[in-house]
Amino acid sequence: MITSEVQDRSVPAVPAGTVWHADDTTFGEIVLRSPLPVLVDFSAEWCPPCRMMRPVLAQIAADLADRLRVVEVDADASPQTAIAYGVLAMPTLVVVRGGETVTKLVGARSRRRLLADIADQL
Repeated sequence: MITSEVQDRSVPAVPAGTVWHADDTTFGEIVLRSPLPVLVDFSAEWCPPCRMMRPVLAQIAADLADRLRVVEVDADASPQTAIAYGVLAMPTLVVVRGGETVTKLVGARSRRRLLADIADQL
């Protein structure tokens, strides 16, 4: 069990409703040990559909701050994590709950469709 003291040193404070950022080093603390379900967005700077998803994810992070953590992972900068989650195309969206993958989606989608796709996981 991770104590709050350890979390305070390992994971930077992020205001509620903010999209978190994780990499190969911080993924375990930010995603796998999250007290909330996590929507992980594997994306890349060069990916136009990924850029289209940013405002959608920001809105979901704000709307569901008490029920869901939204985390962005740059797949190019975090290849170990991207490989571990089988990311072959971007954006790839993964819902992780209790350290386990419960949903995996590939491709950009509207806010409404994304919320419908993950509703059972919240």
